Amino acid sequence: MNAMEQQRNAVANAAEAFAKQELEHDLSGHDWWHVQRVSKMAERLAMEEGADVVLCRIAALLHDVADEKLNESKEAGLAKVSAWLQEQPLAAKEQQHIMEIISTMSYAAGKNPPMRSLEGQVVQDADRLDAIGAIAIARTFLYAGWKGHLIHDPAMPIRESMTLEQYREEKSTAINHFYEKLLKLKDKLNTDAAKRIGEERHRYMERYLEQFMHEWEGER
Repeated sequence: MNAMEQQRNAVANAAEAFAKQELEHDLSGHDWWHVQRVSKMAERLAMEEGADVVLCRIAALLHDVADEKLNESKEAGLAKVSAWLQEQPLAAKEQQHIMEIISTMSYAAGKNPPMRSLEGQVVQDADRLDAIGAIAIARTFLYAGWKGHLIHDPAMPIRESMTLEQYREEKSTAINHFYEKLLKLKDKLNTDAAKRIGEERHRYMERYLEQFMHEWEGER
């Protein structure tokens, strides 16, 4: 490993410590353990797809430090991460690449344009895979409780389309969230590696929802 690679790995380790410090007490499902899972998955996908592994790791570690749900605003969250990156021994081009990934990777009610770089696609896929499958089910109910939403209300319609403001602010339910976002993610994955992983996770959620509805109606 040459000196530049050692330096970049040191920045990745510092990003891990920074993210843990910022997110270890989060109760919304965007906690340190979520970030750690996304980071590990980003490394796995990057190796399989031929992306820059270290850059993907850094972006994955920092992505929720900047999340607008956990800061005063999107701008405040991005400014926090940008200020931290400027203190690191990374090339300006790499800092800009990381900031572009973080600022454009969120689901945002499905309104964001496609990621421009392979690294952006990898980190976005890693984050989305954590919203598909068994852990995603647990995170959905955790987030609903954090937001003060019900588990299920049959009278509350599933929103077929919505603005970003409606997505963020309107009342919904945990079960509606599956139909409004999570079940749509499989078809929005970018890389072949992520699509392969997402297939089984998606089917698991479908089986869960089928069982949930049978139990809700007292049929099983």
